[in-house]
Amino acid sequence: MEQSLHRLRGKLEVDTEFGTFLGDTRIRLLEAIESHGSISRAAKAVPLSYKAAWDAIDAMNNLADHPLVIRSVGGRHGGGTLLTDYGRKVVALYRALDAEYQGALDRLVESMNKDQAGDFKQFRQILKRMSMKTSARNQFAGTIIGLREGDVDFEVRLRLDAQNELVAIITRESAETLGLQIGMEISALVKSSSVLLLTNPNVRTSARNHLWGEVTRILNGPVNAEITLVMPSGKTVCAVVTHDSVEKLGLAVGERACAIFNASAVILCLFA
Repeated sequence: MEQSLHRLRGKLEVDTEFGTFLGDTRIRLLEAIESHGSISRAAKAVPLSYKAAWDAIDAMNNLADHPLVIRSVGGRHGGGTLLTDYGRKVVALYRALDAEYQGALDRLVESMNKDQAGDFKQFRQILKRMSMKTSARNQFAGTIIGLREGDVDFEVRLRLDAQNELVAIITRESAETLGLQIGMEISALVKSSSVLLLTNPNVRTSARNHLWGEVTRILNGPVNAEITLVMPSGKTVCAVVTHDSVEKLGLAVGERACAIFNASAVILCLFA
């Protein structure tokens, strides 16, 4: 009886030290943006929800050295969403790597025989278990520029970009487990529900982290609104606040606001 043919379908993911940066869905989204020049039409083409598409763009821009996607304003057609030259290079590199990756998988499967079928199944299970996702809305890539050791806690300062730093407070045990060192690149996660917003630069707070940016998106829900700010570097931060807060702060697209959150709200992660 002829043995059934096993095939590995490759879905290439390009990872940084801070987690998944690119995958097939995100690449197709970038290609659709290049084709349509509109986030709404690109999202439908993938398909993704409008919110999921913006979330993916924000994540990619936050993790990349340079923005992959920019928002254009004005012009004959009222602006849109554009892929940068850097974004085009990233897409081309991914597609080249993807072709090589699938070819390698095909050659691997061709070399398998019936005695290796059990190993093949276990291999697929291992790959599935190795994936990790997080519910934290904000994910930042940073370089450790400061460490201050206390009796119980560790203060960690990260450089996010030329204008912004981020401070995290973790336990000594966590710092030792992560093996933190100056110059190390690390990922910082912050839940959107832990982020507060203010608009008055003269207001003083006890929160250690202040990230100023421009409101680029407001998504209204039944009770709360999700507010996205884009910083000068192109990185974004998201907060979930009440509708009452939106009105009192006068939050609107194009207005400046500051995302503030406590150092204890920051979770640090290393990806092997």
